[in-house]
Amino acid sequence: MRNTIDIISFEEKITVQRILGQIKGIKQSPTVIAIAGIHGNERAGVNALLKVFKTIKEDALQLKGNFYGIAGNMNAISNNIRFKNVDLNRIWTKEQLLNTYLEEDLKGESKEQKEIYDIIKNILETEVGPFYFLDLHTTSADTQPFITISDSLNNRSYSSNFNIPTILGIEEFLDGPLLTYINEFGHVALGFEAGQHNKKVSVDNAISFLWLALVSAKCISKKYVGKYSFYKKSLSVFKERQEFYEINYKYSIKPFEDFKMVSGYKNFQQIENNELLAFSNGNEVFAKSAGKIFMPLYQQKGDDGFFIITKISSFWLYLSRILRKLSFHNFLRLLPGISTDKKKPHTIIVNPKTVKFLATDIFHLFGYRKKVLKKNKIHFIKRDRKVTSFL
Repeated sequence: MRNTIDIISFEEKITVQRILGQIKGIKQSPTVIAIAGIHGNERAGVNALLKVFKTIKEDALQLKGNFYGIAGNMNAISNNIRFKNVDLNRIWTKEQLLNTYLEEDLKGESKEQKEIYDIIKNILETEVGPFYFLDLHTTSADTQPFITISDSLNNRSYSSNFNIPTILGIEEFLDGPLLTYINEFGHVALGFEAGQHNKKVSVDNAISFLWLALVSAKCISKKYVGKYSFYKKSLSVFKERQEFYEINYKYSIKPFEDFKMVSGYKNFQQIENNELLAFSNGNEVFAKSAGKIFMPLYQQKGDDGFFIITKISSFWLYLSRILRKLSFHNFLRLLPGISTDKKKPHTIIVNPKTVKFLATDIFHLFGYRKKVLKKNKIHFIKRDRKVTSFL
């Protein structure tokens, strides 16, 4: 296991080790697992977890279930960089993990991944669920706090406890995030973006989120959380109601591309169609549609230049929830050009001509979010699934 490291973070010296903290509750379940610093330059979550664990111990708070805090990319955290060789939050696939276990001399992010994987697997095998996974992040652009989730009903239900913007289906546009891998086994998994890198308010936001998450998971009663009302108001000050968004466009940065965002954009800022957003190798990059800009890149490392998101209507959310609970997705498989992947029951294989006839939004309605092209066929992957063993 990796030795501890001492870093200066937010003008305070802190000691970081892989297990940032663990609390065994008076009951066996639920179990909350929070990961921070999977991107090493996003230290707010690390600070927040250390402070929450300190408060629990100093105030002798009794949890009903278990609470774990795990540090992500420790080498990157110690150097205050996003990653060293590869993005640790883009390599969580079964194929990559298999390769990791076949290697004898692991280095860099592969070694970090194996250590994190072994800890999570051990927790899942020794503790009792339900399990709630939280991945704490910050952004390079100025932003209000928000949540990202894979579009499963259990994720939606848990995220509804937080009156902050929630982005559905981000897994459609990213390959290999940790939470997407965890979702494949049916567990609840939320990504929380606390604010901008290196802002103290981001630590405060992450602390508020952690307490609310523990209460929402029924790991602790809100009456034992001294500042519960303050934490709830501090995150929901922007909106009285939770708003859901989906991603309509992603600008991917190519290898060796010189990409620069136009300065001054804030997360969730309204933009217009054909608005100048960035420069690529000196050429102007314009918005493909109107909407809100999401996660504009203002740092050197990263492959995602920016996203464009739009709000999802309450009626669409209600209808999709009803249709999924009634298992209406089974009717899709009766249509011409659609079949079930025999090896993967949560995947349907669709003829491209059928996709042209049925808009992608129809597949989203029934819970099929991830879209992959294989052998001239489109594979749609459903996120609603029962809990299975962690591989």
